[in-house]
Amino acid sequence: MNVVFLHPDLGIGGAERLIVDAAVALKQKEYQVKIITNHHNKDHCFPETRDGTLNVEVHGMWIPRSFFGRFIAFLAYVKMICAALCLVIFREKPDIIIVDQVSAPIPVLRWFTNAKILFYCHFPDLLLTGRQSFVKRLYRSVIDPIEEVTTSMAHKHLVNSDFTRRVFKTTFKSISSEPEILYPSINLLAFDREYDLSIQDVIPDYRSDQEVFLSINRYERKKNLPLALKAFGHFIQNLSPDVQKKYRLIMAGGYDERVEENVNHYKELVNLSVELGVASHTTFLKSPSEPVKILLLKMARALIYTPDKEHFGIVPLEAMYCRTPVIAVNSGGPMETIIDGVTGFLTKDEPELFSDAMKKVVSNEISGVSMGNAARTRVEQFFSFNAFANSLNRILQEM
Repeated sequence: MNVVFLHPDLGIGGAERLIVDAAVALKQKEYQVKIITNHHNKDHCFPETRDGTLNVEVHGMWIPRSFFGRFIAFLAYVKMICAALCLVIFREKPDIIIVDQVSAPIPVLRWFTNAKILFYCHFPDLLLTGRQSFVKRLYRSVIDPIEEVTTSMAHKHLVNSDFTRRVFKTTFKSISSEPEILYPSINLLAFDREYDLSIQDVIPDYRSDQEVFLSINRYERKKNLPLALKAFGHFIQNLSPDVQKKYRLIMAGGYDERVEENVNHYKELVNLSVELGVASHTTFLKSPSEPVKILLLKMARALIYTPDKEHFGIVPLEAMYCRTPVIAVNSGGPMETIIDGVTGFLTKDEPELFSDAMKKVVSNEISGVSMGNAARTRVEQFFSFNAFANSLNRILQEM
């Protein structure tokens, strides 16, 4: 069976990880697989997309991402339609086309190909943007209906969590079919592999007696990253200077210089660490490689996962597989992956409550080893790569 993925920007985010994992899973099951994308930077991508594991084609890269910081959604539509037209013009004959994130190209694919169209919805785009000005409201009044109409034209819809499924149904009321949940997974082999890398290679001034709290998320304001800094500030504020030196917060995240928000928010977070008096205990990393990320997840005492109403959240699964407890906001996808008090802690997005959970992790109040083992077992039982691959294979065969 010939499968083509259509994805807007093949970077290093959670959505991109899912597409890469899906493509690898299908290739292992002897599908013919290709990814068509609008942007692919070989210095800012997952290794499978640059080492020959996956066949990647780029179309529409010449179209700008925005026009003076505006019309991002419209231009994303144009770029994806361009990619779809290239698929048609070059006479690709896929059996199934998996469209990810942006639904705009679906009509083109329905009209000019015989392929079945599967749309993977991470979250409705119309809920991810503000409407503060009259011009923005007018602009979205055109864009939003297009999203619902084009989404409805897919033969089947997939979502990443039960939380997203509920939001999908209440947002796209004209779509009567029930979206199916396909939970993202992680490639366990990558996490089991040994890498010739030490923490001193990444952070030269790291002390071997330090305990690390880790935050991994893109440098975007919606990820609620100031919460990690504020929680860490509460955690160390009553400790003596000597004891404070035993703890370090590592803020690691996807960073793309093309994205103005990444650049600005990174600076905001660095400035906030100075204001809170935690700068000397905090390390900021931009777009860590996969081996570096895995090293950090394995050595961290806990992952501090701050997004509120996160659609799913792949990083908590990665941490749990590394036997690292997760402290997360009690909303959205983490409520489906983390068991409060067993594999980590779910709490309100308040610095004091996150700090309390951090204190439990480093105290004798809970067994970090037991919690870590329970976390790994949960990933192996419910979110393994094999379970993901088998579910995706079944879905495609049923189409």
